[in-house]
Amino acid sequence: MLPTARRLIGCASLVTVSALLFVAGATHAQQWPVRAVRLVVPFPTGGGTDAFARPLAIKLSAQLGQQVIIDNRGGAGGTIGADAVAKAAPDGYTLLLGAVHHTVAVSAYPGLSYDLEKDLLPITTVGSVPDVLVVNPKVPAHSIRELIAYSKANPGKVNYGSSGNGTTRHLAGIIFNAKTGTSMVHVPYKGSGPAMAALLGGEIDLIFEGLGSASTQIRAGRIRALAVTSPQRSPAFPEIPTMATAGVPGFESLSWYGLWVPAQTPRDITTRLHAEVVKALASPELQSIWAQQGAEAGGESSEQFARFIRSEIEKWGTVVRQNKIVIE
Repeated sequence: MLPTARRLIGCASLVTVSALLFVAGATHAQQWPVRAVRLVVPFPTGGGTDAFARPLAIKLSAQLGQQVIIDNRGGAGGTIGADAVAKAAPDGYTLLLGAVHHTVAVSAYPGLSYDLEKDLLPITTVGSVPDVLVVNPKVPAHSIRELIAYSKANPGKVNYGSSGNGTTRHLAGIIFNAKTGTSMVHVPYKGSGPAMAALLGGEIDLIFEGLGSASTQIRAGRIRALAVTSPQRSPAFPEIPTMATAGVPGFESLSWYGLWVPAQTPRDITTRLHAEVVKALASPELQSIWAQQGAEAGGESSEQFARFIRSEIEKWGTVVRQNKIVIE
């Protein structure tokens, strides 16, 4: 056989192999999922992550033709659930709906058994919402200034709950104390759901909570909102002042929720998953639910989300180091 003929046959073989690989990858994406998908929420039920995970799971179930089942795995500031997903098979059947708290944990938990940026692959954010400082009605404060005065008049007696040690809600209280000269006592819970239950039951005086998960209780009058932590007022609650206008300038905090999968998950699956999530977020159903919670939908690219995660790790790492926060 002539050398030229051999080269042509060799090229043809490479083209054939490449075509077969392409078809195999496309078939893989079309087939996924062929069974139920597990969506791990690393906090107990009833919290801010749940408020976004459950509507999203319902919508994705309809789009994918397979059930997306919520698996609440709370504890340790969300790190237990994140660790479980990081160690799961990278086959597209185990997802993580996590939050900003995971970027705090990178520096606050020196003994983490997973690497957020190496062991988990970011897909996109699903929503972001301001935090809100809410108090139990028994607290004799109807404004931030009144809360500061009340706390200073009762040093060490006013307490605030959080969704766990090392979460942004924990750090929010530390920053609030530092900026206002108060000495509120931190009471950690295994998620914002249990913290909200404790607030409603009068076990604690206040919490910093995502506006989305607090919205129902605010509207029902079961808790009193004193300020949101965003630069502008929320369109969903225009009557609630910002922390800056309420008397604590420079205090800003945003809760965001994002989707990850185990590292090494096939790209065809992650590409389709991203497209399905973006489609779900653009649906009238989720747009309405997000708006009621005062939230903005996500949907940026995986690469953009990865860069955002890196910036959040750096930002919260500075806060953790400045306040010497170490969670064992």
